[in-house]
Amino acid sequence: MPELPEVETVARGLQASVAGRRILSVVLRQTDFMDDAALIERELPGRRIERIERYGKFMLLRLDAGPAGNENSRASGRPTEALLVHLGMTGNLAPRFAAQPLEKHTHASFVLDDGRELRYTDARRFGRMAYLSGPTLAAELQRFGADPLEVSREEFAAAIRGSKARIKALLLDQTVLRGVGNIYADESLWRARIHPATPGVRLTPQQTEKLRAALKAILLRAIAMRGSTISDFVDSDGQSGDYQQHHRAYGREGRKCYRCGARIRRMMVAGRSSHFCPGCQPAPRVRTAKKKTKRIRPAKASKR
Repeated sequence: MPELPEVETVARGLQASVAGRRILSVVLRQTDFMDDAALIERELPGRRIERIERYGKFMLLRLDAGPAGNENSRASGRPTEALLVHLGMTGNLAPRFAAQPLEKHTHASFVLDDGRELRYTDARRFGRMAYLSGPTLAAELQRFGADPLEVSREEFAAAIRGSKARIKALLLDQTVLRGVGNIYADESLWRARIHPATPGVRLTPQQTEKLRAALKAILLRAIAMRGSTISDFVDSDGQSGDYQQHHRAYGREGRKCYRCGARIRRMMVAGRSSHFCPGCQPAPRVRTAKKKTKRIRPAKASKR
C-alpha cells in the first residue's frame, strides 16, 4: 500500500500537471469505494483544482468555491472544499489525453478544460474517494496525528514515550503519526537500532530523538527517489520508484544485515510483519514483577 513517500510523489506530479485546471464533467463507473458518488458527480463539475497536496496517506485535491460560492472559502480566501483520494493497494490517479483508450479498471474520469482527463484506476478497489467540505473536511483531517516530516522533537517524544504500546504499533498508528506504513517503520527502526517490540515508554530521550531524525531522513530520501515500488506502484507519469533498492530491513528476511552481518528476521508486531536485525536491534528485556517481601519486625522485649 502506498505510504507517505509514494503519495507525496504522486501529489507533486499532479500539482505540476493539473493544478489550475477546471473540471468540466465527471464520469463514474464502479463507485463502491466512494463515500457518496452522487455528491462527487454533483459538486465537482465547474470547479477549478486550486492545488494538490498530501495529507498522511491521502491526497487532497483542493477546489475553488465554484459558481454558487462557498461562504467559508470566500471569507477565508482558502479552499475549504476538497476531493479526498486514497490509493489503496493498487490505485493510481493520473492525467491522460481524452483520446487515449481507457485502461482496465478505470473507475472515474474527471474531464479537464485542456483536453485531458484525470483518471482513477484501481484493480482491487481498496482505496477511497470522497468530496468533503467545511466541517466535514475539518473533522476528517482532525482524526490524524502529526506529519512525521513536520513533527517537533517535543511532540514526537510525548507521543512515543507517553505510551506503553510497542514502538512499531505506535509508528503505524495514524492517530499518532500520519503517513507512516510498514516499509518506512521497519527502515527507521533499523537505522535507529530499536527493536520493533520495544514499548514506547521504555525508549530513552536519546533513542526517541534518534528515531525521529531517522524517520524524517528516510522519508525525505525516499521522496527524492519517488518512493518504493514493491509490486505495481507508479507515479502520475507512470514511473516506478527506486527506493526499494536501498531497503536495509524491510523484505530482507534471511539476508545479512548491512551493518553487522547477522541475518534479518521477521516477526509479527501489532498484526503486521516486522523486519529487524537481532544483532543491531536487541530485543527488550522482559521485566519481571518484584515479589513483595513482608518485613519482619523484631519482637518487642516482654516486660517483667
